Amino acid sequence: MNKIDKKQIIKMTFWVVLSSLTQAASLTNFSVPAGIYPSGVSGFSRLLSDVFRDFMNFDLPYFYIYLLINLVLAAVVYRSIGKLFTIFSVLQTTLVAVFASFFPVYHILDDRLLIALFGGLLNGFGVSLALTNGASSGGLDFLSVYFSNKFRRSMWDYVLIFNSILVCVSGLLYGWETAAYSIIYQYVSNLIVNRMHKRYTHQAIIIVTKQPDAVIDSVLSNVRHGITKISAQGAYSGENETMLYMVVNSFETSEVVKYALEGDPKAFIETRNTLNVYGNYYQKPLD
Repeated sequence: MNKIDKKQIIKMTFWVVLSSLTQAASLTNFSVPAGIYPSGVSGFSRLLSDVFRDFMNFDLPYFYIYLLINLVLAAVVYRSIGKLFTIFSVLQTTLVAVFASFFPVYHILDDRLLIALFGGLLNGFGVSLALTNGASSGGLDFLSVYFSNKFRRSMWDYVLIFNSILVCVSGLLYGWETAAYSIIYQYVSNLIVNRMHKRYTHQAIIIVTKQPDAVIDSVLSNVRHGITKISAQGAYSGENETMLYMVVNSFETSEVVKYALEGDPKAFIETRNTLNVYGNYYQKPLD
């Protein structure tokens, strides 16, 4: 492992640990005290643990179920997504289970609506920390990233559908008020993830320049995306210019703009959101 790889490992480890701490804090201080079910495998594991305890008189801690499901899912997708991504995602889920089992439970808020809102926000922030730094919070994230890589679009709305079904079952078993607050918790969490996680959103970049070759060399030396070169003319000045068009992932936009301005500090640059991308588009693979 070279020096750059070591730095990457250290960086990923730091963010994964912080992500795990944040998620564990959300579980122990918001979700558990209020009886609210979190999203995905975590919520499913808690619900299954409660069913075993309340209907079968069998006490099975939820983090055992949580770890088992995550390990199975990791084994299924391991060959299809990045190995480093999978390893650090498993580390994240393991740390969440460990931290959640040892953290003391504090009743920070009494209002269940506020608990659902702030708990969901904290949980979404924790998940996003992992996703934006080359890992995930495991569970449905494994499947979401797998299908997002395959179809090149965000799958978080489908995750919300699964979670809604999950809390409907919890509503049938433990009351609809609990289900309603769980949906709020999960919606806020998914909303934060969609806002922070930019890997599967795109932006178009239009660059008008008199130094196209310098801009192209600067950008392509650092970013692996194609550029379309179009001849243009200023309507007012009548001067000949070149318009460069490219589509990148949203998290790459600021980087591309920086390299373009290095090639031509006087370039005119516009960025705009892009709904869908079809055709030969390079998606940087997970490590």
